[in-house]
Amino acid sequence: MLVTVGFIDPGNWASNLAAGAEFGYALLWMVTLSTIMLILLQHNVAHLGIATGLCLSEAASIHLKPYASKILLSSAMLASISTSLAEILGGAIALHMLFGIPVRAGAVLVAIFSGIMLYSNSYRVIEKWIIAFVSVIGLSFVYELSLVNIDWNSAITGWVTPSFPKGSMIIIMSVLGAVVMPHNLFLHSEIIQSRQWNLKDEKVIKKQLRYEFLDTLFSMVIGWAINSAMILLAAAIFFKTKTAVSELEQAQQLLAPLLGNHSAIVFAVALLFAGVASTITSGMAAGSIFAGMYKEPYDIKDNHSRLGVALSLVIALAIIFLITNPFQGLIISQMMLSIQLPFTIFFQVYLTSSEKVMGKYKNSLSSKITLYALGVIVTALNVALFVSLF
Repeated sequence: MLVTVGFIDPGNWASNLAAGAEFGYALLWMVTLSTIMLILLQHNVAHLGIATGLCLSEAASIHLKPYASKILLSSAMLASISTSLAEILGGAIALHMLFGIPVRAGAVLVAIFSGIMLYSNSYRVIEKWIIAFVSVIGLSFVYELSLVNIDWNSAITGWVTPSFPKGSMIIIMSVLGAVVMPHNLFLHSEIIQSRQWNLKDEKVIKKQLRYEFLDTLFSMVIGWAINSAMILLAAAIFFKTKTAVSELEQAQQLLAPLLGNHSAIVFAVALLFAGVASTITSGMAAGSIFAGMYKEPYDIKDNHSRLGVALSLVIALAIIFLITNPFQGLIISQMMLSIQLPFTIFFQVYLTSSEKVMGKYKNSLSSKITLYALGVIVTALNVALFVSLF
């Protein structure tokens, strides 16, 4: 669930609402494809954590050459800051929708609350909070969807049939970039082995490997459902009325006259929970990455982990104060993630394919080919997205 929050964050909201408003149900297939790619990559990096007892950042520091690990982890830290920027900004926009609080002041409140959660709670407590947050987000969209008429035949076709409507490539690639996020790969490899089980017992490892896949599959399917719900809602309301949506505030304002004030409030509340929850997880990822630079696991009581969390939240907050267009800030943050993502994927697959690192749990040849192919696809799509912005 901690990982799931990362791909139902405010950046996803912007991409999904734009996809549904402009192209109806036609781009639902991209949520399906992105989620399948995400399951494979998250499952792979979780194996690293279970088989080695190391998170991705620790493994990079230990097993890669110093220059390679510095490139990977420094860029990953920048990506984490970029992620925190989008998450804090989304929560701040939600506070502005609900209470009229200025975006910058709201950003400070979101950062402070998230920091308190991170510095004062353990994994287990944060996990319970995150499950509660995800439940609120999911139930909010169930409520929203209950108010509209969905063309389920078109939706089912859209989920499984690739299509490329004219002018849709930028949105198709932004949906991909918002789902497959680098900080989630670092986070998953850390939290999957946080229980400190006995790595010398082969039965324990095999059991964890088996149940990890079910855990990952279940959580990612929930993320797929919530992302799909965003597109379904936008398709049923905004595409049907030929109303273009380019800002989160605009979507909330448009929902009120169409579905009533309650739906607009529920939308803003769900966005607030998504922003806060994803800020917490991006902060955890930053702490893991920074601690990994020193070959240490994430531990909020440790100075390196604490500093990593602080750097992510404080620098992101500082950048928000320099931004004049919040929605443009979300777009730029997603672009930064797109640039870094291929580095993480290729280094991850290199590590999980190494017998020195993984032992007998290394990737099979077919898995290796599949994962590298995913890296090539993501690289090509993200390069195209980057080029299209200029």
